[in-house]
Amino acid sequence: MPVLLRHPHASVPHNPLIAEPLFLTRLIEQAGSGILDMIALCEEAGLRSPEFRQDAGSFVQTLWRPVHAGQAPRQDPVRVGTKSALSRHQMAILSKCLQDSDLLTLMAIAGRTDRTKFRRQVLHPLIAAGLVEMTIAEKPTSRLQKCRTTPQGRSWLAERGTSGDSMGSGS
Repeated sequence: MPVLLRHPHASVPHNPLIAEPLFLTRLIEQAGSGILDMIALCEEAGLRSPEFRQDAGSFVQTLWRPVHAGQAPRQDPVRVGTKSALSRHQMAILSKCLQDSDLLTLMAIAGRTDRTKFRRQVLHPLIAAGLVEMTIAEKPTSRLQKCRTTPQGRSWLAERGTSGDSMGSGS
């Protein structure tokens, strides 16, 4: 499918009730022209052509930033799942973990009740990204287990000017 997007193509909006008013107010020109415009604008700006793919039913688009002479391409180490950024719940959990926090407290922040799904969908991606660690790593299901932000996680928060208070951590 992504290769077909690089040529004129039909567009079927997921929600025609939203698409029509956007067209009538001229916020969109015509269905199917946006991707071709993005490709053309990237080429005009001397940027790499955008990449498109479908991943687990989601449309994923990658736009590239310019790299200036003498500057290494920016590599953001935080890539959680198919997303290139953290969810607001993951950001709130990262902030909350500046102080050791138990699993139930973190689950409440994300509004989750299933421990297994919470660990798999929210917590493990943060651990895999090196942003959060378990206080008792050798016993991940211990009743005394807590999570804390790693130095890399603290650095990630500091770069974004994020503090525990602004993330709605529920404390």
